[in-house]
This record gives sequence, C-alpha cells and structure tokens, in this order.
Amino acid sequence: MNRFSTHTIALGIALIGLLPMGAEAAAGLPALTVTPAPGGGSSYSLSIQTLILLTGITLLPAALLMMTAFTRIIVVMGLLRQALGTGNTPSNPVLVGLSLFLTLFVMSPTMDAIYTQAAKPYLDGQMEFEPALQAGMAPLRQFMLTQTREADLLTFTRIAGLEGFEKPEDVPFRVLAPAFITSELSTAFQIGFMLFIPFIVIDLVVSSVLMSMGMMMLSPMLISLPFKLMLFVLVDGWSLIMGSLAQSFVR
Repeated sequence: MNRFSTHTIALGIALIGLLPMGAEAAAGLPALTVTPAPGGGSSYSLSIQTLILLTGITLLPAALLMMTAFTRIIVVMGLLRQALGTGNTPSNPVLVGLSLFLTLFVMSPTMDAIYTQAAKPYLDGQMEFEPALQAGMAPLRQFMLTQTREADLLTFTRIAGLEGFEKPEDVPFRVLAPAFITSELSTAFQIGFMLFIPFIVIDLVVSSVLMSMGMMMLSPMLISLPFKLMLFVLVDGWSLIMGSLAQSFVR
C-alpha cells in the first residue's frame, strides 16, 4: 500500500472519530429554535436573529432608496447638475454623499421615533423581536404615507386588485412602497423642471446674441456656462436648493 492510500485511510479514521464530537456540539447549539413567547408571539434563537440581521444589512441599500427621502434628493441633484451643464462636476460621490447627509437630516425625526419606540425597548429586553419590528415600522410607514400622493396610492391599489382602505394603517406595504417611489419620482421631476427654467432662459439669450452677431461656430454652452455659474452663486444656489429640498417633505 502506497503512502497516499495510507494517509487517506488515516484521515478517514480521524474524521469518523470526530463525528460524535460534532454531533454533541450541534446538539448543544440550538441553531433553529423557535419558542413561544409569554405575550403570545414567538421568540427566535440567537442564530436566527443574526441571520435576519445580516439579511437586513444586505437589503439596506434598497431600503434606503425605497423608504427614505434619498430618492427625491439624489434625482434633484442630478437634474441640477444637468441644468448647470457642468458635466461631471460635482462628481457622483459628492452628490451621493451630499444626498445621504441631507437624507439623514430629513429623516432624523423618524429615526428618533424608531429608536425610542422600537430599538431601545428591544435592546433593553423590554420588547420581543416581532413587536419591536412592528413598532419600528410604524413611524416609517407614517413618513411614507405622508409623502405619498393619493392618486399613486389608488393606482397601485387598483393594480393589486384591492378595495379602498378605511384608515392609513390598513394599507399593505406591497402597495405603499411602489406608490411612495412613484410619488417621490414625480415630485423630484417637478422640482427639476423648475430648476431648468432659469438656466434655459440664459441659454436662449446667449444663443440669440451669438446668432445675431454671426458667431454660429462658437458653442453657446461655452459662453452660457460662466453666466449660469455666476447666477447660481449670486442667489446662493446651494443653500437655496438644500433648504427647499428639506422643506419639500411634508411633516
């Protein structure tokens, strides 16, 4: 018998000897355990809670886009950059970071409510996981319902084949989420349209002046860009845009 066969047999014997130890370790670790809670709910083991937490972290970017003010802010910032005609200035990381911090500012009352009503009681052991999850969703649902237009809500309710709801709490999340996203996009495009108007006027004036002077080979964008930047700086554009975006969210 060669050395390779001897090593293989020895490894197999070692693994067979370790099987009882692995079985005892698995028996001592309740990986998937659900026990009834005193309040009538269910209490999950630590491994299940960890799995849910890690899954929630992977879905965090989608939740950030779907259930917060980030969508409206980043779309308006992108349209503003196109209206100015500055190309990739400010860059995408700058716009994303600016939108993220403004989102945190707008969502701070909602996040404070989530922490007070759900996160803190759960961490203190005063509330189980499922009631804490429902309590944490309540302020976020209220924010989304406040920003969602009734027409969009009715549209997705009709598409889902559901009837009208007596109170806002009856709206299912599968209807609320797409209605909220649609409303945010509509509002962002309306704000972007208002941003485009003064810059389009500058482009038209510069183009007309160049045409009247016979300078058709000169790009109007090259001449109008300094004037648009000067106008934006004179009216304190960044402060005006950021303040208007923050105030556009109904409280």
